[in-house]
Amino acid sequence: MIQKPSILLVDDEMKITQVLAAYLQKGGYETEIAHDGRTALELFANKEFSLVVLDLMLPDICGEEICRNIRSKSRIPIIMLTAKSDELNLIQGLKLGADDYIIKPFSPRTVVAKIEAVLRRAKGDELVSVPITFGNGYLSIDFKNNLVKKEGDIVGLTPTEYKILKTMAKAPGRIFTRDQLIAFGLDDNFDGYDRSIDTYIKSIRSKIEPDRKSPIFILTVHGMGYKFASEYPSK
Repeated sequence: MIQKPSILLVDDEMKITQVLAAYLQKGGYETEIAHDGRTALELFANKEFSLVVLDLMLPDICGEEICRNIRSKSRIPIIMLTAKSDELNLIQGLKLGADDYIIKPFSPRTVVAKIEAVLRRAKGDELVSVPITFGNGYLSIDFKNNLVKKEGDIVGLTPTEYKILKTMAKAPGRIFTRDQLIAFGLDDNFDGYDRSIDTYIKSIRSKIEPDRKSPIFILTVHGMGYKFASEYPSK
């Protein structure tokens, strides 16, 4: 019997958690609900989850602290819920390791779609045994053999450039801060500054983009970092 993915919903607004739980259960997910940070951490410690939906503003423990606590123990996907006025807290949450975010107010369908997308990304390593193409075949990445091609020609990326590209390309649409690209994509002994990532991104763009000045693959998310595009403009 296939085990259903289990989602931990953390929000102090009861109506939000009830509606999300109903939609998720209808979609074949199991859910647990916490209306405060202490309960959320207790549930996380005692049950295995597939993903956490975490509100930034909770009555006892802030969402950033919960994210930090979870990240110290697990790489489980985390989606943060935030109001537009919480932008600075959101950026901090992404730096702490949140995988994505949703701005309130939102539709339950949007949350379910985002959860499905993030879970697919989390399984990305299981789906890269064959080369994957992007931009109608313009760019191809063979993760198994560490090979990148542009219009059929091999692209000469440095090992560091390839690690950064691979990290982002395995999770299209996910925003990566500079610190995350260092933590996820580079070796632990990397001794550069976070702004060094900008130099690497510029170099990668010059090698894989049709026009490095108007990139379609590696996009800048102002104030946050970078992401690998999930959709591409038609040529």
